[in-house]
Amino acid sequence: MVEQPAGSGEQPFVDVRDACKVYQDGGHPVTALRHVDLQVPRGRFVSVIGPSGCGKSTLLRLVAGLEGPDRGEVRICGETPARATERKMVGFVPQTPALLPWLDVLGNVRVLEKVNRAGARRRGPVPAPAVAERCDLAGDPEALLRRLGLGDVLHARPGQLSGGMQQRTAIARAFALQPQVLLMDEPFSALDEFTREAAQLQLLDVWQELRTTVVFVTHSITEAVLLSDTVVVMAAGRVAGTVEVSLPRPRRSAQLDSGAMHEHEHRVRELLSHAWHADARSAP
Repeated sequence: MVEQPAGSGEQPFVDVRDACKVYQDGGHPVTALRHVDLQVPRGRFVSVIGPSGCGKSTLLRLVAGLEGPDRGEVRICGETPARATERKMVGFVPQTPALLPWLDVLGNVRVLEKVNRAGARRRGPVPAPAVAERCDLAGDPEALLRRLGLGDVLHARPGQLSGGMQQRTAIARAFALQPQVLLMDEPFSALDEFTREAAQLQLLDVWQELRTTVVFVTHSITEAVLLSDTVVVMAAGRVAGTVEVSLPRPRRSAQLDSGAMHEHEHRVRELLSHAWHADARSAP
């Protein structure tokens, strides 16, 4: 569980309580989530990490409203995920960028301006804790793209871009929506190590200014520690523990080889190892 800052008096922006999810596989039940609790305060960057099949992507899908829990509840700023999504309060960055091939980079980001204008009348008042200050960067697609290192390809089509450029365009599009909560499902998993590190630092540069509440799914311990305020470790459909990241912000590439960075990585590895051994002992 990610706790609210002491004395904040705010409800969490992401609030998952006792969430359970079971799928059927050839008539056999497969438990994806077991009584999961997750509370993410406003403006926090939280990563969820764990081995394949541990339920982290299922958890993200529940928060995104793409699926519902079999038991428990999920709230975004006090709203159901379906309602929050309808009101443009939730942004989602999947593993595959899903850009519109007939639009250039700037057009792919600006397409949401029309969506937001069309949906403005439906949104109504946003719950008090979700009211965010206006951010000039998020409201300026061209400036946002330049901050993400895409200033030289504003008018290129997606087919002309590298994988890293495509994914950064998708991230810019999500930030341009100005959501209350941004969900990211392993957005850098397909990138080579050098490109991935550059994209992580560019993401942090933008996030440092916007302070959007982020839930970020990853397989990479280094990525989770570098980006996050809190790392949530999952195993076998449950939350095995959390690690609070005390590295100072803004974060830079020099911190990747620091003793403090390695200490945080070690704590995450220990949690993963303990959870794996506990699951192995309890397996039939």
